[in-house]
Amino acid sequence: MSPAVVPPVGARIRQARLERGTSLRALAREIGVSASLVSQIETGKSQPSVSTLYAITTTLGISVESLFDARDEAAPIPPATLRPAIPPATLRTAGPPGASPATVPLTLAALAAEPGRRIGPLVAAGGRETLELDSGVVWERLGRVPGAETDFLLVTYRPGGSSSGSGALMRHPGTEYGYLTSGELILTLAFEEYTLRPGDSVCFESTTPHRYRNDGEVPAVGVWFVSGDVQ
Repeated sequence: MSPAVVPPVGARIRQARLERGTSLRALAREIGVSASLVSQIETGKSQPSVSTLYAITTTLGISVESLFDARDEAAPIPPATLRPAIPPATLRTAGPPGASPATVPLTLAALAAEPGRRIGPLVAAGGRETLELDSGVVWERLGRVPGAETDFLLVTYRPGGSSSGSGALMRHPGTEYGYLTSGELILTLAFEEYTLRPGDSVCFESTTPHRYRNDGEVPAVGVWFVSGDVQ
């Protein structure tokens, strides 16, 4: 698993809920779960399932991407975290063959520490940010371009894992694209059921009721895009 630290999902959810003046009970009622579950999620005592997470983000009008970037926006970022450990006032980057290295102001490097930062263009396998969700599901962030309404994720469904612990189908804004690289994954889409095997891909409007589950004995792993998510 990636060692990258991701801020607590519950803290970001609570922050968004309070910003919108929504009570804990009102949010729970809106998404059809108990107030106790929402409280446990916000305090980090429980992780949401994929379906519950999408229900919460849709109701609060925030993107799934924003959960990776959660932080206290009122707290200033210490200058030390914004500056690379080099003495010059600029960073040097390689240019075309025979050309002198280009210089990049440190202010641009500092933006990399901001929530709206670009993740990439290269994301090393050992540096991916991860979210551990309920029901045996792990999301790893593969990249981000500020302003792009796309969730770009490496998704793992552990044996027995499911996008909904209760078995309920979920729906959320966006268009979903998935490509399975290993294992097997069962997709319930409206009234149909499909078995995804390595090399198979899917695409559909995410507003269509759907659910994923892994009935196998090995993890099911794939690359997923959800575009057009709420902002």
